[in-house]
Amino acid sequence: MIRLLLADDEPMIRAGIRAILSADADIEIVAEAADGRAAVQLTQRHRPDVALLDIRMPQLDGLAATMEIRRTTPNTGVIVLTTFGEDSYIADALGNGASGFLLKSGDPRELLAGIHAVAAGAAYLSPEVAKKIIAELNSSGAAARKTRIATAQQRVEQLTNREREVLSLVGSGLSNAEIAGRIHVVEARSRRM
Repeated sequence: MIRLLLADDEPMIRAGIRAILSADADIEIVAEAADGRAAVQLTQRHRPDVALLDIRMPQLDGLAATMEIRRTTPNTGVIVLTTFGEDSYIADALGNGASGFLLKSGDPRELLAGIHAVAAGAAYLSPEVAKKIIAELNSSGAAARKTRIATAQQRVEQLTNREREVLSLVGSGLSNAEIAGRIHVVEARSRRM
């Protein structure tokens, strides 16, 4: 049985989520909160397996509540469920320790799958959120590669012709003795180059 805390400041949203979760006999809602401070207190009291938090709540928002829950109740996995899929919210939620980030506009099956995944110790992102993160990683990864290539090219341009020749031979996989033989120096000296 997965014990769950549900926190959202809108009673109708909580009722809708409760209805979705009632379809899964393996999930039990042990507490509900209408604000972030109550979510933290109820999590500390009930020790649920998963805390499902909205981002925008009074008293303490879901991001701060996530951090506090993870600090004080580290065995409780946190899923942020929100209508706001902005990159900063995603990064802040995951940076504060959330194991899941779901959008309220998603399929209810995603909610159930996310709860089961986080309860099992895994992470879960709605497909739309995962797509954003992958796109960000791809673009930042490409930029980082371009920077590394440009830096390497600048360093190679600063080498003397002899140093470039040695670098080329090293890159070919030759040993120090083989490099020394090719450039006609004593092996001990080739190690210093």
